[in-house]
Amino acid sequence: MIRDNALEGRTVAVVWILQLAAAAVMAQTLYFKFTGAPESVYIFKTLGAEPWGRIGSGVAELIASILLLIPSTAATGAILAMGLMSGAILAHLTRLGIAVEGDGGLLFGLALLVFASSVGVAVVRRRQIPFIGGWF
Repeated sequence: MIRDNALEGRTVAVVWILQLAAAAVMAQTLYFKFTGAPESVYIFKTLGAEPWGRIGSGVAELIASILLLIPSTAATGAILAMGLMSGAILAHLTRLGIAVEGDGGLLFGLALLVFASSVGVAVVRRRQIPFIGGWF
């Protein structure tokens, strides 16, 4: 299992920046999902998943954020975040549109940022991925 002390100095700094970026973006959206903010409700109504999709995705994003902040579980958090953001990106490309409720594409851009950051974390910490990490 990879620990931070097994990574080189610059790699540790970069991977932590990626982990913090992904966790911070997901964590800041939790307020909107859990309080039923109008934008969140609109998104999940459009997707036909209000309120359970909104609450469920919020819980999953909370779990992913926490996992990303613990070095021994960061790869698992990254994989979970990649799955969640894949769904968000697909929803934007198929049903929501890039810009939602006049946000200029901000939510779509944040989903791309979290996805890309999570890919970086998963690549650097690939040996930590459950079940398949040993193959790397």
